[in-house]
Amino acid sequence: MPRYILTGAPGAGKTALLRLLERRGHSVVEEAATDVIALEQALGRDEPWTDPGFIDLIVALQRRRQTAVGSGFFDRSPICTWALGQFLGVPPSPALVSELERIEAGRVYEPQVFFIRNLGFVTPTAARRISHEDALRFEAVHIEAYQRFGYDLVMIPPGDLAARADQVLANTPFQ
Repeated sequence: MPRYILTGAPGAGKTALLRLLERRGHSVVEEAATDVIALEQALGRDEPWTDPGFIDLIVALQRRRQTAVGSGFFDRSPICTWALGQFLGVPPSPALVSELERIEAGRVYEPQVFFIRNLGFVTPTAARRISHEDALRFEAVHIEAYQRFGYDLVMIPPGDLAARADQVLANTPFQ
């Protein structure tokens, strides 16, 4: 059951790409961090990423979603959560370390990861409060994280959304 990760900096167009892949009939899994932030903000926590348990909330949701889906495209993974912790200066929690060990031992995700390159700007949202400059730094942290954990990055350059989807699909058995 192939599981492919889509990753990249905030504002790179991952969600739009995921939506198009879904429209084309492919199974997709939403990004956990955005959903954790939205719920925490609805509960009155304006900046949930400052909470010590934030990373663990993301890890738990990622695991539930991953184990519920057979194959498809995943908007981010626990490797991204590790990168987020690095970017925020938060040491990896035992829950995150355990999840990283589980996905490595089980070879849960394909070794090929689709790295969606930034579009040259970031559109702020309630959950995305990052400057373009910081997004570029975060992008570099993601690249280092995936390389550290032994994944092969397939760079998807900025461009037409349909062409980006075609490039992703050309590198999978899904066509």
